[in-house]
Amino acid sequence: MNYKEDILQKAAQKKVYVGIIGIGYVGLPLAVAFAREGLRVVGFDNSSERISQVNSGRNYIFDIDDDAFSEAVKSKSLCATNNFEELKKCDAIIICVPTPLDRFKKPDTSYIENACREIARNMKPGTFISLESTTYPTTTEEIILPILENESGLKHGEDFWLAFSPERVDPGNKLYNTKNTPKILGALTAEGLEIGKSIYGLAIESIHPVSSPRVAEMVKILENTYRLVNISLINELALLCGKMDIDIWEVIDAAATKPFGFQPFFPGPGIGGHCIPLDPFYLEHIAKKYNFDLSMIHTAGHIDMMMPHRMTIKINSALNRIKKSVNGSKILFLGVAYKPNIDDARESPALKIIDEITAKGGKVTYHDPFIPEITCPNGIKFCSVELDEKILIDSDCVVVTTNHDVFDANYILENSNLIVDLRNMFKEKSAKVYKL
Repeated sequence: MNYKEDILQKAAQKKVYVGIIGIGYVGLPLAVAFAREGLRVVGFDNSSERISQVNSGRNYIFDIDDDAFSEAVKSKSLCATNNFEELKKCDAIIICVPTPLDRFKKPDTSYIENACREIARNMKPGTFISLESTTYPTTTEEIILPILENESGLKHGEDFWLAFSPERVDPGNKLYNTKNTPKILGALTAEGLEIGKSIYGLAIESIHPVSSPRVAEMVKILENTYRLVNISLINELALLCGKMDIDIWEVIDAAATKPFGFQPFFPGPGIGGHCIPLDPFYLEHIAKKYNFDLSMIHTAGHIDMMMPHRMTIKINSALNRIKKSVNGSKILFLGVAYKPNIDDARESPALKIIDEITAKGGKVTYHDPFIPEITCPNGIKFCSVELDEKILIDSDCVVVTTNHDVFDANYILENSNLIVDLRNMFKEKSAKVYKL
């Protein structure tokens, strides 16, 4: 039996041993999805804390069902390790590592490269490998493939297969999860695509194949850049509407009555999360290699980068209304997650605003029921305070940076002196409320 027949037979019998490198917001939900279908899954990570949490059955990802996670560990379908020699037993290896930007806003592919070196040192012939980390088009072909072939001595298409399948995790989404979100898959060969579909299909309901990894890579960039451009557009219009004394939220509600040609996007203090704030820089990086200027995307990224600073100006203007300055004022931030009802503060604009307000002398506190502590970009740490009548009354200004469903708008309005509402929590006009 050849390698292809062997792995397809294992997939048909649900005997594929799956290795997932990186067990964070992307990797762990995927690991649990495979484990729930009866497959053996091993998660690899350099964090001893994460490994201990997985192996002891302690769930640390908000969106994963606790019972499903516990059952996967108890049944020994799921375990975690930092011993990459375990890769030798894996039939499929999926890479879910971070892809940050460096201090010059250039893509940092070092996590991907390190993962590939571990794979090359340890993989067996007949392995299917897929990258899920967000990156720029051509990464799979030009970075991953050479490392795997050169350092393993194995030949792609004969001894292993390589693909790209972008993650589509949406933290806090109650309707769509790993299992029922359609999966994009692009492989370097037709055989690799067939194998990838058979493996991913064990845990995910719908697989959408595309012609190559670079197409799949561009799909992910398009999805997030589409959102960046539209959110940046509505943010800029919101700032203009504020100057013109027009309620941008009323404008959006009215425009959304059009049954065709319009999709509502909503303004806020900026865009957070791992993907949308970073993707334009991935795309700009590769576009420069082709001597191509992405002027619209560059502008949208610039608007997004400036939003936290503009929100600091909003807070200052609101305090001026009551003859106060940021310096010396007690300012309470409500919500630091980058979107409602999640425990994720990655790239959250709230942290950047807190940084600026702190630098200007503001006495900052915050409350977020999902995030007990934060470290801002300038290194200052804060712990979430209890939200009660006293802290609301004592605060010179309350800033709504994330509108979690658990927040009681009427209670907050009744007990606050001044509110800067950056998320449209307060629908009715009030002299206390200064809106985006």
